[in-house]
Amino acid sequence: MGIVKAICISEKKGTQKHRVEEAVFVEDWGIEKDAHAGKWHRQVSLLSYDKIEDFKKRGAEIIDGAFGENLVVEGFDFRNLPVGTVFQCNDVILEMTQIGKQCHSHCEIYKIMGECIMPKEGVFAKVIQGGTIRTGDELTIIGERNRFRTAVLTLSDKGAVGEREDKSGPLIREIIEQYNYLVIDQRILPDEQKTIEETLIHLCDRLKVDLILTTGGTGFSLRDRTPEATLAVSDRLAPGISEAIRAYSMQITNRAMLSRGVSVLRGQTLIINLPGSPKAVKESLDCILPALGHGLEILKGSASECARP
Repeated sequence: MGIVKAICISEKKGTQKHRVEEAVFVEDWGIEKDAHAGKWHRQVSLLSYDKIEDFKKRGAEIIDGAFGENLVVEGFDFRNLPVGTVFQCNDVILEMTQIGKQCHSHCEIYKIMGECIMPKEGVFAKVIQGGTIRTGDELTIIGERNRFRTAVLTLSDKGAVGEREDKSGPLIREIIEQYNYLVIDQRILPDEQKTIEETLIHLCDRLKVDLILTTGGTGFSLRDRTPEATLAVSDRLAPGISEAIRAYSMQITNRAMLSRGVSVLRGQTLIINLPGSPKAVKESLDCILPALGHGLEILKGSASECARP
């Protein structure tokens, strides 16, 4: 059990958060009147009270909200809880979606102290159910989401600048949600290998997603760099998945042999490159989805290996 020590909001981005005694949490949005609320995965930020107190003992003169946190909570070391942890406070239910963040511009605390605890100790959450939280209320852990947390990436130069409609990304989402996968991130990126690598690392290491499905950038064009970016961030290979996709698609068209898509593991995340066309995407998912869940369960340590007696 934790105790809410402070609630902080800012009405405008770029300004320091200030303390309020109570706040209204809106489902799939965030805190009412907070500038960082919205339809994304970082709707509410949380920071452990003990971490702030330890930082103060090093000489930092800070007030609640100085790190950009929405909720200061005593009793939890958020950094050591798994992504997917579900909290409840009164009627409000929050699901933890990210641990830490990357700071592109250092805050005033960093400039004075040489460090800031939010990038490594802060966590973020989505509002699953709305309600009101007041200072002094109890926050409890009520479980952990058991749906596979998924990101969908469309790799396309033209799609990234709005010159081509992305049909494959939305189709992937539509299909996998029917299999009870939870899509927490969906975006379109240009065919820039460094950008793709950085995004994959962020999704694996920060958001801790279970599965990343990419579409596009697997052909012979000089700009098709998705397999190279995927291999660059991998820890281990999972070649059977891409081999199965090509073998399945070869029964439909011999052009399937021209796909260079790969499947790899980074930590506890599986990354699969799918083709770029909606038709090929559907065929690929028809092939792999029936067995994919078992592989992800093994990766997460919630199922035994595949060998049969």
